[in-house]
Amino acid sequence: MTLTGLENSDLKLIIFGGKGGVGKTSCAVATALALSENFKTLLISTDPAHSVSDCLGQQIGYKIVKVDGASNLSAIEVVADEALSVFKETHQSELKKLLTTSTNLDNDDINEMLNLSIPGIDEIMSFKTIIDFIGEGLYDKYVVDTAPTGHALRLISSPKMLDAWIKVAAKMRWKYRYLITSFAGSYKQDEVDAFLLSLKKTVKRIEGLLQDKAKCNFIPVCIPETMAISETIRFLADLRAFNIEARQIVINHVNVSEDCSFCKRRKAGQLKYIEQINEIFSELNKIEIPDFAEEIQGLESLKKLRKFLFGNQLNTQTP
Repeated sequence: MTLTGLENSDLKLIIFGGKGGVGKTSCAVATALALSENFKTLLISTDPAHSVSDCLGQQIGYKIVKVDGASNLSAIEVVADEALSVFKETHQSELKKLLTTSTNLDNDDINEMLNLSIPGIDEIMSFKTIIDFIGEGLYDKYVVDTAPTGHALRLISSPKMLDAWIKVAAKMRWKYRYLITSFAGSYKQDEVDAFLLSLKKTVKRIEGLLQDKAKCNFIPVCIPETMAISETIRFLADLRAFNIEARQIVINHVNVSEDCSFCKRRKAGQLKYIEQINEIFSELNKIEIPDFAEEIQGLESLKKLRKFLFGNQLNTQTP
């Protein structure tokens, strides 16, 4: 079997996730490369390790760059600290006014608080960056390479975290609004209210996109080993808790060779795990990728991986 449905024009966001070391980056990059044959595609890494540069053999970084040798493909490695700095700089006046009007902190305390690293804010800013890219509408497809499972789940849950922060901020503003209304008789909404409303809309856009099967496709990558299978089971269960359903799964590093006794034993040892994957994930489209003899790095080896992921199904597609 091969990956299906990714050429649908309504589909915008393709997210790869799974346990560390299963080959998410290679699959994400090869998929982006394949889609770029017919669609203007942006490859996004949210993994702090940022293996996309290594996989492509090209330095990417926190700025969109064209991928060498792929005219329709661009890439960026989202750096959470940079995204947060841009957010703070853009909304500094609103954040300061929120704290000034809703707390008893002085200016020095407010500046110190704004400089603090808030737990979970990196995932929120990473996903907000992705949504902003999609909102700009400059690309047809957005392929995301996530960090190992725990980080990916925090990324997926970031809308809930942001929504909780907005609710706290809104309660703080309600007290301020009550005082102004009590003394002045009325209250006129200001830039802080508009800022919070904008963030609320961002939360709704993220949740709506993730839960829209026509626009978002989440693809877990697994390998035929006990720990990887167990983690994938938990991963998909957690996704369902956020109303996100996977429809296909990549089974990577499958040994197909019987050229030596070690290869035969390895292939036989993997067979029970592959059968287990087929049984547990029976409702998912399964794509088996063989274990490559060499490291997947550079366009030529990525094109070989692309053939196993897609076959020839994209060659006749038009954007």
